[in-house]
Amino acid sequence: MKPYEQFVGNLLQAVGASQGKDPVVATEMIQQALRDAGLLQPLAPATQEAPPRFVDLNEAPGWARGWARPEQGADAMQDWSARFMPGREKPRQPMRKGPGHAKPERSRPADEPGQFLSGSFSADAGTRRYRLYVPAHKAEGAPALVVMLHGCQQNPDDFAAGTRMNALAEASGCLVLYPEQTRSANHSNCWNWFETPHQQRELGEPSILAGMTREVMREHGIDPAKVYVAGLSAGGAMAAILGATHPELYAAIGVHSGLPVGSAHDLMSALNAMKGARASKKRQGAALHRTVPAIVFHGDQDATVHPSNGQAIARQFAPQDPVRQVEQRGQGGAGRGYTRTSTLDGADRVVAEHWTVHGAGHAWAGGSTAGSYADPAGPDASAEMLRFFLAQARA
Repeated sequence: MKPYEQFVGNLLQAVGASQGKDPVVATEMIQQALRDAGLLQPLAPATQEAPPRFVDLNEAPGWARGWARPEQGADAMQDWSARFMPGREKPRQPMRKGPGHAKPERSRPADEPGQFLSGSFSADAGTRRYRLYVPAHKAEGAPALVVMLHGCQQNPDDFAAGTRMNALAEASGCLVLYPEQTRSANHSNCWNWFETPHQQRELGEPSILAGMTREVMREHGIDPAKVYVAGLSAGGAMAAILGATHPELYAAIGVHSGLPVGSAHDLMSALNAMKGARASKKRQGAALHRTVPAIVFHGDQDATVHPSNGQAIARQFAPQDPVRQVEQRGQGGAGRGYTRTSTLDGADRVVAEHWTVHGAGHAWAGGSTAGSYADPAGPDASAEMLRFFLAQARA
Protein backbone atom coordinates (compact mmCIF):
# COMPACT_ATOMS: atom_id res chain seq x y z
CA MET A 1 0.00 0.00 0.00
CA LYS A 2 1.31 3.46 -0.89
CA PRO A 3 2.09 5.85 2.01
CA TYR A 4 -0.64 8.25 0.89
CA GLU A 5 -3.23 5.46 0.71
CA GLN A 6 -2.13 4.20 4.13
CA PHE A 7 -2.51 7.70 5.58
CA VAL A 8 -6.02 8.11 4.15
CA GLY A 9 -6.98 4.64 5.40
CA ASN A 10 -5.67 5.37 8.90
CA LEU A 11 -7.47 8.69 9.04
CA LEU A 12 -10.78 7.25 7.86
CA GLN A 13 -10.41 4.38 10.32
CA ALA A 14 -9.80 6.87 13.12
CA VAL A 15 -12.84 8.89 12.14
CA GLY A 16 -15.01 5.79 11.93
CA ALA A 17 -13.77 4.43 15.23
CA SER A 18 -14.44 7.75 16.92
CA GLN A 19 -18.20 7.53 16.31
CA GLY A 20 -19.95 7.83 19.63
CA LYS A 21 -16.83 8.84 21.53
CA ASP A 22 -16.30 12.22 23.11
CA PRO A 23 -14.53 14.95 21.07
CA VAL A 24 -11.28 14.68 23.03
CA VAL A 25 -10.90 10.97 22.24
CA ALA A 26 -11.81 11.55 18.59
CA THR A 27 -9.28 14.34 18.27
CA GLU A 28 -6.51 12.22 19.79
CA MET A 29 -7.20 9.39 17.32
CA ILE A 30 -7.10 11.72 14.32
CA GLN A 31 -3.93 13.40 15.57
CA GLN A 32 -2.27 10.00 15.90
CA ALA A 33 -3.10 9.21 12.26
CA LEU A 34 -1.55 12.52 11.23
CA ARG A 35 1.56 11.86 13.32
CA ASP A 36 1.93 8.38 11.78
CA ALA A 37 1.93 10.06 8.35
CA GLY A 38 4.59 12.56 9.40
CA LEU A 39 2.21 15.51 9.35
CA LEU A 40 2.40 16.32 13.04
CA GLN A 41 5.30 16.47 15.43
CA PRO A 42 4.88 14.67 18.77
CA LEU A 43 2.98 16.82 21.21
CA ALA A 44 5.13 18.49 23.86
CA PRO A 45 3.52 18.39 27.32
CA ALA A 46 1.45 21.48 28.09
CA THR A 47 3.22 23.67 25.52
CA GLN A 48 1.70 22.90 22.13
CA GLU A 49 -1.33 24.71 20.82
CA ALA A 50 -4.25 22.83 19.32
CA PRO A 51 -3.61 21.98 15.65
CA PRO A 52 -5.08 24.56 13.26
CA ARG A 53 -7.56 23.70 10.52
CA PHE A 54 -5.94 24.44 7.18
CA VAL A 55 -4.16 23.07 4.13
CA ASP A 56 -0.74 24.48 3.23
CA LEU A 57 -0.10 24.59 -0.51
CA ASN A 58 3.54 25.62 -0.35
CA GLU A 59 5.18 22.42 0.87
CA ALA A 60 4.03 18.86 1.45
CA PRO A 61 5.40 15.60 2.80
CA GLY A 62 7.03 13.19 0.41
CA TRP A 63 3.91 11.13 -0.32
CA ALA A 64 1.84 14.25 -1.09
CA ARG A 65 4.52 15.68 -3.38
CA GLY A 66 5.12 12.39 -5.15
CA TRP A 67 8.87 12.87 -4.73
CA ALA A 68 11.13 14.86 -2.44
CA ARG A 69 13.72 17.33 -3.59
CA PRO A 70 17.09 15.92 -2.51
CA GLU A 71 18.35 19.22 -1.14
CA GLN A 72 15.44 19.34 1.34
CA GLY A 73 15.21 15.82 2.75
CA ALA A 74 14.28 15.65 6.42
CA ASP A 75 14.30 19.43 6.75
CA ALA A 76 11.36 19.72 4.36
CA MET A 77 9.35 17.18 6.35
CA GLN A 78 10.17 19.03 9.55
CA ASP A 79 9.07 22.30 7.97
CA TRP A 80 5.76 20.81 6.80
CA SER A 81 5.12 19.41 10.26
CA ALA A 82 5.97 22.73 11.86
CA ARG A 83 3.32 24.44 9.78
CA PHE A 84 0.66 22.17 11.22
CA MET A 85 1.91 22.87 14.72
CA PRO A 86 3.56 26.30 14.50
CA GLY A 87 4.91 28.13 17.51
CA ARG A 88 3.42 31.30 18.77
CA GLU A 89 3.62 33.97 16.13
CA LYS A 90 5.77 37.01 16.67
CA PRO A 91 3.89 40.14 17.72
CA ARG A 92 3.10 42.50 14.88
CA GLN A 93 3.39 46.23 14.86
CA PRO A 94 0.00 47.91 15.11
CA MET A 95 -1.34 49.32 11.84
CA ARG A 96 -3.55 52.34 11.49
CA LYS A 97 -6.74 51.85 9.54
CA GLY A 98 -7.38 53.68 6.31
CA PRO A 99 -5.51 53.85 3.01
CA GLY A 100 -3.72 57.14 3.56
CA HIS A 101 -0.24 56.24 4.78
CA ALA A 102 2.80 54.28 3.71
CA LYS A 103 4.22 51.34 5.63
CA PRO A 104 8.01 51.16 5.97
CA GLU A 105 8.63 47.40 6.19
CA ARG A 106 9.96 46.96 2.65
CA SER A 107 12.23 49.41 0.85
CA ARG A 108 10.94 49.87 -2.68
CA PRO A 109 13.14 49.57 -5.77
CA ALA A 110 13.79 52.66 -7.88
CA ASP A 111 11.28 51.50 -10.50
CA GLU A 112 8.50 51.64 -7.87
CA PRO A 113 8.34 55.39 -7.16
CA GLY A 114 4.65 55.36 -6.28
CA GLN A 115 3.01 55.02 -2.87
CA PHE A 116 2.64 51.64 -1.17
CA LEU A 117 -0.26 52.33 1.17
CA SER A 118 -1.75 50.29 4.00
CA GLY A 119 -5.42 49.92 4.81
CA SER A 120 -8.11 47.75 6.30
CA PHE A 121 -11.54 46.66 5.12
CA SER A 122 -14.39 45.25 7.23
CA ALA A 123 -17.50 43.36 6.12
CA ASP A 124 -20.04 41.10 7.79
CA ALA A 125 -17.77 38.12 7.12
CA GLY A 126 -14.71 39.69 8.74
CA THR A 127 -11.88 42.20 8.47
CA ARG A 128 -8.76 42.01 6.32
CA ARG A 129 -5.82 44.35 5.99
CA TYR A 130 -4.25 45.19 2.66
CA ARG A 131 -1.46 46.99 0.84
CA LEU A 132 -2.22 49.18 -2.18
CA TYR A 133 0.32 50.34 -4.73
CA VAL A 134 -0.60 53.68 -6.31
CA PRO A 135 1.80 54.45 -9.17
CA ALA A 136 3.47 57.83 -9.58
CA HIS A 137 2.78 57.52 -13.30
CA LYS A 138 -0.85 58.39 -13.92
CA ALA A 139 -2.82 56.53 -16.56
CA GLU A 140 -4.85 58.35 -19.15
CA GLY A 141 -8.41 58.34 -17.90
CA ALA A 142 -9.60 56.12 -15.05
CA PRO A 143 -6.90 53.60 -14.03
CA ALA A 144 -7.10 49.81 -13.94
CA LEU A 145 -6.87 47.71 -10.77
CA VAL A 146 -5.14 44.35 -10.32
CA VAL A 147 -5.96 42.41 -7.13
CA MET A 148 -3.10 40.09 -6.13
CA LEU A 149 -3.74 37.21 -3.69
CA HIS A 150 -0.67 35.78 -1.97
CA GLY A 151 -0.03 32.10 -1.26
CA CYS A 152 0.36 30.28 2.05
CA GLN A 153 3.06 31.53 4.41
CA GLN A 154 3.24 34.78 2.42
CA ASN A 155 2.09 38.35 3.01
CA PRO A 156 1.49 41.33 0.70
CA ASP A 157 5.03 42.73 0.97
CA ASP A 158 6.59 39.35 0.25
CA PHE A 159 4.25 38.70 -2.67
CA ALA A 160 4.81 42.15 -4.16
CA ALA A 161 8.58 41.64 -3.96
CA GLY A 162 8.45 38.20 -5.58
CA THR A 163 6.11 39.07 -8.44
CA ARG A 164 7.46 42.59 -9.15
CA MET A 165 3.92 43.53 -10.17
CA ASN A 166 4.34 47.05 -8.74
CA ALA A 167 7.09 47.93 -11.22
CA LEU A 168 4.91 46.75 -14.11
CA ALA A 169 1.94 48.66 -12.74
CA GLU A 170 4.07 51.79 -12.53
CA ALA A 171 4.82 51.55 -16.25
CA SER A 172 1.15 51.04 -17.15
CA GLY A 173 -0.40 53.38 -14.60
CA CYS A 174 -2.63 50.78 -12.94
CA LEU A 175 -3.09 50.21 -9.20
CA VAL A 176 -2.31 46.93 -7.43
CA LEU A 177 -4.24 45.72 -4.37
CA TYR A 178 -2.72 43.06 -2.09
CA PRO A 179 -5.25 41.71 0.46
CA GLU A 180 -3.72 39.98 3.49
CA GLN A 181 -4.99 36.78 5.02
CA THR A 182 -5.02 36.69 8.83
CA ARG A 183 -3.56 34.08 11.16
CA SER A 184 -6.86 33.93 12.96
CA ALA A 185 -8.64 32.89 9.75
CA ASN A 186 -5.96 30.42 8.71
CA HIS A 187 -2.91 29.65 10.82
CA SER A 188 -0.69 29.33 7.74
CA ASN A 189 -2.02 32.48 6.02
CA CYS A 190 -3.71 30.40 3.31
CA TRP A 191 -6.89 31.67 1.72
CA ASN A 192 -9.58 29.10 2.59
CA TRP A 193 -10.35 28.09 -1.00
CA PHE A 194 -11.08 24.49 0.03
CA GLU A 195 -14.01 25.17 2.36
CA THR A 196 -17.55 25.44 1.00
CA PRO A 197 -18.46 28.65 2.92
CA HIS A 198 -15.53 30.39 1.19
CA GLN A 199 -16.63 29.36 -2.29
CA GLN A 200 -19.87 31.33 -2.41
CA ARG A 201 -20.69 34.85 -3.50
CA GLU A 202 -22.24 36.33 -0.37
CA LEU A 203 -20.27 34.36 2.21
CA GLY A 204 -16.80 34.21 3.69
CA GLU A 205 -13.66 35.43 2.02
CA PRO A 206 -15.12 36.01 -1.48
CA SER A 207 -17.52 38.56 0.01
CA ILE A 208 -14.69 40.25 1.92
CA LEU A 209 -12.38 40.41 -1.09
CA ALA A 210 -15.09 41.64 -3.45
CA GLY A 211 -16.15 44.29 -0.93
CA MET A 212 -12.55 45.41 -0.48
CA THR A 213 -12.17 45.63 -4.26
CA ARG A 214 -15.28 47.80 -4.57
CA GLU A 215 -14.14 50.12 -1.79
CA VAL A 216 -10.74 50.69 -3.43
CA MET A 217 -12.49 51.25 -6.75
CA ARG A 218 -14.64 54.00 -5.22
CA GLU A 219 -11.80 55.68 -3.34
CA HIS A 220 -9.39 55.76 -6.29
CA GLY A 221 -11.69 56.23 -9.27
CA ILE A 222 -10.95 52.84 -10.84
CA ASP A 223 -12.40 52.06 -14.28
CA PRO A 224 -14.99 49.33 -13.54
CA ALA A 225 -14.23 47.73 -16.91
CA LYS A 226 -10.59 47.22 -15.92
CA VAL A 227 -10.60 45.25 -12.67
CA TYR A 228 -8.70 41.96 -12.52
CA VAL A 229 -7.68 39.38 -9.91
CA ALA A 230 -4.70 37.00 -9.81
CA GLY A 231 -3.05 34.77 -7.25
CA LEU A 232 -0.48 32.10 -6.46
CA SER A 233 -1.26 28.65 -5.10
CA ALA A 234 -4.02 29.08 -2.47
CA GLY A 235 -4.33 32.66 -3.73
CA GLY A 236 -4.70 31.36 -7.28
CA ALA A 237 -7.45 29.01 -6.19
CA MET A 238 -9.24 31.93 -4.51
CA ALA A 239 -8.77 34.09 -7.65
CA ALA A 240 -10.58 31.39 -9.63
CA ILE A 241 -13.39 31.38 -7.06
CA LEU A 242 -13.75 35.17 -7.36
CA GLY A 243 -13.94 34.85 -11.14
CA ALA A 244 -16.78 32.36 -10.71
CA THR A 245 -18.66 34.16 -7.92
CA HIS A 246 -18.19 37.76 -9.15
CA PRO A 247 -17.90 37.68 -12.97
CA GLU A 248 -19.50 41.12 -13.20
CA LEU A 249 -16.75 42.62 -11.01
CA TYR A 250 -13.57 41.04 -12.38
CA ALA A 251 -12.95 41.38 -16.13
CA ALA A 252 -10.34 38.58 -16.12
CA ILE A 253 -8.46 36.29 -13.73
CA GLY A 254 -4.90 34.98 -13.46
CA VAL A 255 -4.16 31.71 -11.70
CA HIS A 256 -0.58 30.58 -10.99
CA SER A 257 -0.09 27.09 -9.55
CA GLY A 258 -3.68 27.03 -8.30
CA LEU A 259 -6.73 24.78 -8.40
CA PRO A 260 -10.11 24.90 -10.17
CA VAL A 261 -13.33 26.05 -8.56
CA GLY A 262 -15.15 23.30 -6.66
CA SER A 263 -12.14 20.96 -6.59
CA ALA A 264 -12.39 20.57 -2.80
CA HIS A 265 -14.84 21.08 0.05
CA ASP A 266 -12.70 20.18 3.07
CA LEU A 267 -9.14 19.31 4.09
CA MET A 268 -9.13 15.74 2.80
CA SER A 269 -10.60 16.61 -0.59
CA ALA A 270 -8.07 19.46 -0.82
CA LEU A 271 -5.19 17.04 -0.38
CA ASN A 272 -6.68 14.82 -3.08
CA ALA A 273 -7.14 17.77 -5.43
CA MET A 274 -3.54 18.84 -4.88
CA LYS A 275 -2.46 15.37 -6.02
CA GLY A 276 -4.52 15.74 -9.19
CA ALA A 277 -7.72 13.91 -8.22
CA ARG A 278 -10.69 15.58 -9.88
CA ALA A 279 -13.91 16.45 -8.10
CA SER A 280 -17.16 15.41 -9.69
CA LYS A 281 -18.28 17.41 -12.71
CA LYS A 282 -21.50 18.18 -10.84
CA ARG A 283 -19.59 19.85 -7.98
CA GLN A 284 -17.26 21.81 -10.27
CA GLY A 285 -19.90 22.72 -12.83
CA ALA A 286 -22.34 23.98 -10.23
CA ALA A 287 -19.88 26.69 -9.19
CA LEU A 288 -19.71 28.34 -12.62
CA HIS A 289 -22.71 30.14 -14.05
CA ARG A 290 -20.70 32.41 -16.31
CA THR A 291 -17.01 32.45 -17.20
CA VAL A 292 -14.51 35.27 -17.47
CA PRO A 293 -11.27 35.35 -19.49
CA ALA A 294 -8.49 33.47 -17.70
CA ILE A 295 -4.71 33.18 -17.96
CA VAL A 296 -3.19 30.18 -16.19
CA PHE A 297 0.44 29.38 -15.34
CA HIS A 298 1.64 26.06 -13.95
CA GLY A 299 5.03 24.35 -13.78
CA ASP A 300 5.01 20.82 -15.20
CA GLN A 301 7.29 19.72 -12.32
CA ASP A 302 5.07 21.19 -9.60
CA ALA A 303 5.09 18.51 -6.90
CA THR A 304 2.86 20.45 -4.50
CA VAL A 305 -0.15 21.20 -6.72
CA HIS A 306 -0.35 18.72 -9.59
CA PRO A 307 -0.03 20.33 -13.06
CA SER A 308 -3.35 18.79 -14.14
CA ASN A 309 -5.01 21.45 -12.00
CA GLY A 310 -3.80 24.13 -14.40
CA GLN A 311 -5.35 22.25 -17.31
CA ALA A 312 -8.61 21.89 -15.37
CA ILE A 313 -8.80 25.64 -14.69
CA ALA A 314 -8.23 26.43 -18.37
CA ARG A 315 -11.06 24.07 -19.34
CA GLN A 316 -13.34 25.36 -16.60
CA PHE A 317 -13.10 28.96 -17.79
CA ALA A 318 -13.19 28.20 -21.52
CA PRO A 319 -16.07 29.90 -23.38
CA GLN A 320 -19.11 27.85 -24.30
CA ASP A 321 -19.39 29.07 -27.89
CA PRO A 322 -17.39 27.42 -30.71
CA VAL A 323 -13.65 27.96 -30.17
CA ARG A 324 -10.30 27.09 -31.63
CA GLN A 325 -6.94 26.71 -29.95
CA VAL A 326 -3.46 27.78 -31.00
CA GLU A 327 -0.35 26.25 -29.42
CA GLN A 328 2.98 28.06 -29.29
CA ARG A 329 6.31 26.94 -27.84
CA GLY A 330 9.04 29.27 -26.71
CA GLN A 331 11.90 29.96 -24.31
CA GLY A 332 11.71 32.02 -21.16
CA GLY A 333 14.46 33.22 -18.86
CA ALA A 334 17.45 30.96 -18.16
CA GLY A 335 16.52 28.83 -21.15
CA ARG A 336 13.43 27.38 -19.52
CA GLY A 337 10.86 26.53 -22.16
CA TYR A 338 7.12 26.87 -22.13
CA THR A 339 4.06 25.86 -24.08
CA ARG A 340 1.29 28.44 -24.40
CA THR A 341 -2.14 27.28 -25.51
CA SER A 342 -4.42 30.17 -26.50
CA THR A 343 -8.17 29.69 -26.71
CA LEU A 344 -10.08 31.92 -29.11
CA ASP A 345 -13.81 32.59 -29.08
CA GLY A 346 -16.19 32.74 -32.03
CA ALA A 347 -15.01 36.29 -32.83
CA ASP A 348 -11.40 35.08 -32.94
CA ARG A 349 -10.47 36.89 -29.73
CA VAL A 350 -8.06 35.29 -27.24
CA VAL A 351 -10.13 34.66 -24.12
CA ALA A 352 -7.93 32.14 -22.33
CA GLU A 353 -4.26 31.25 -22.15
CA HIS A 354 -2.72 28.20 -20.51
CA TRP A 355 1.04 28.41 -19.95
CA THR A 356 2.89 25.20 -19.07
CA VAL A 357 6.37 26.11 -17.82
CA HIS A 358 8.69 23.19 -18.49
CA GLY A 359 10.93 22.13 -15.63
CA ALA A 360 9.32 24.57 -13.18
CA GLY A 361 8.06 23.74 -9.72
CA HIS A 362 5.71 25.48 -7.31
CA ALA A 363 6.83 29.08 -7.75
CA TRP A 364 5.92 32.30 -9.61
CA ALA A 365 7.56 32.12 -13.05
CA GLY A 366 9.93 34.93 -13.96
CA GLY A 367 9.73 36.29 -10.42
CA SER A 368 12.31 37.84 -8.12
CA THR A 369 14.22 36.10 -5.36
CA ALA A 370 13.46 39.16 -3.22
CA GLY A 371 10.24 37.31 -2.40
CA SER A 372 9.41 33.72 -1.52
CA TYR A 373 8.06 31.08 -3.94
CA ALA A 374 9.36 32.99 -6.94
CA ASP A 375 11.49 31.49 -9.73
CA PRO A 376 13.52 33.94 -11.86
CA ALA A 377 13.63 31.40 -14.71
CA GLY A 378 10.92 30.97 -17.29
CA PRO A 379 8.49 33.44 -18.85
CA ASP A 380 7.57 36.55 -16.87
CA ALA A 381 4.17 35.57 -15.45
CA SER A 382 3.51 39.07 -14.09
CA ALA A 383 4.16 40.78 -17.43
CA GLU A 384 2.12 38.22 -19.36
CA MET A 385 -0.79 38.43 -16.94
CA LEU A 386 -0.88 42.22 -17.08
CA ARG A 387 -0.71 42.12 -20.89
CA PHE A 388 -3.59 39.63 -20.98
CA PHE A 389 -5.63 41.62 -18.46
CA LEU A 390 -5.38 44.95 -20.24
CA ALA A 391 -6.46 43.30 -23.48
CA GLN A 392 -9.64 42.03 -21.79
CA ALA A 393 -11.15 45.34 -20.68
CA ARG A 394 -14.89 45.28 -21.09
CA ALA A 395 -16.40 47.62 -23.67
